[in-house]
Amino acid sequence: MTGAVRLDEDWLRQGPLPRLIGILDRDGEEARVIGGAVRNALLALPPGDFDLATTALPGEVTRRAEAAGFKAIPTGIDHGTITVVIEGRPFEVTTLREDVETFGRHATVRFGRDWQRDAERRDFTMNALSVLADGTVHDYVGGLADLAARRVRFIGDAAMRIAEDYLRILRFFRFHAIYGEGAPDAAGLHASILAREGLEQLSRERVRMELMKLLVAPRAAPTLTVMAEAGLLGQVLGGVPFLADFWRMATLEAALGLAADPVRRLGALNVRIIEDAERLRARLRLFNAEHERLASAADGWWRVTAAMEEEAARVLIYRIGPERFAERVLLAFARSEADGLDAAWQALATLPRNWTAPVFPLRAADLIARGVEKGPALGWALARAEEAWIAAGFPADAGTVAAIADAAAQQ
Repeated sequence: MTGAVRLDEDWLRQGPLPRLIGILDRDGEEARVIGGAVRNALLALPPGDFDLATTALPGEVTRRAEAAGFKAIPTGIDHGTITVVIEGRPFEVTTLREDVETFGRHATVRFGRDWQRDAERRDFTMNALSVLADGTVHDYVGGLADLAARRVRFIGDAAMRIAEDYLRILRFFRFHAIYGEGAPDAAGLHASILAREGLEQLSRERVRMELMKLLVAPRAAPTLTVMAEAGLLGQVLGGVPFLADFWRMATLEAALGLAADPVRRLGALNVRIIEDAERLRARLRLFNAEHERLASAADGWWRVTAAMEEEAARVLIYRIGPERFAERVLLAFARSEADGLDAAWQALATLPRNWTAPVFPLRAADLIARGVEKGPALGWALARAEEAWIAAGFPADAGTVAAIADAAAQQ
């Protein structure tokens, strides 16, 4: 279908994008915006990144870009991709291609000038839509119909598309969780199940990246449920998923006005003890900060209850920090039987917003002045003083603090 739908978007008329299209879409060559920006515009969503496809070869793209005063970076020259930077903003420009031979992620391609052949080598029908500078939308594979039906569908044979890159299994579910409605496309689901062993060929970093995006998608919970039923989710995680906890965490985030957080949701989905965090670090190549968050949330979340005294909660905030405290509370809240609007739980989860832990007022010099010698004894005395200060409720008055220092020095 070509020309039946037209886009009227500001980004086609003003800014750096039309300037780039202008230098590529002339003198016998053609250029279009393709993929996500077109899909999102048709769904009235923010466009995100802009990718362009062109009949011009990479060398010609570079020549024209530099002649116009733009910066051209050969970020994927083997596959025909040049990143053109205009006013600090990057645009990926890729020459039309067709696959000659594929194996997993690695494909042998050749450049071409056939827009339909280029569209047919892409992953999903909704991602193969392209638009001319005048707003004319081109659809060679049924993407408009699938977009209207909110159906994520592989182009052509789903098994072939997956065999070209097994990461497309996870992308299929991620895109469904963002753009799909109802059950996933049956052919895509069936092909994903049959090809699931191919996930083991992927780098863990790529799997982590897709999973983290999926976890915060609008319909992540029902999509993860389908993946679990298909035997795919446990394979990705290397452990049993706790789907009910994930549903609860997503509900709590909304109730508390929190942005969807992939690490927090991953904890609810698959972490109950610290060893689970260790497994996920190895399984998904988690960043150190992500692993530390999961390990902290798992460390005794079951001891946190809605009946927790505020004094004890303040001590925990002081010891582990407000962010880690909130995450541990939310994990315990998600695994409780309390309603998402439970006042006691909400007060506990939001306590760090209302109380800031003070800084321990004593230093080594304060105890040295009281006769404590440098060395292990000084460290012990400081630790005793800090524990006494915490037990006293974090006093700030000079007299009480001095008495705590005196007692610690005399022990």
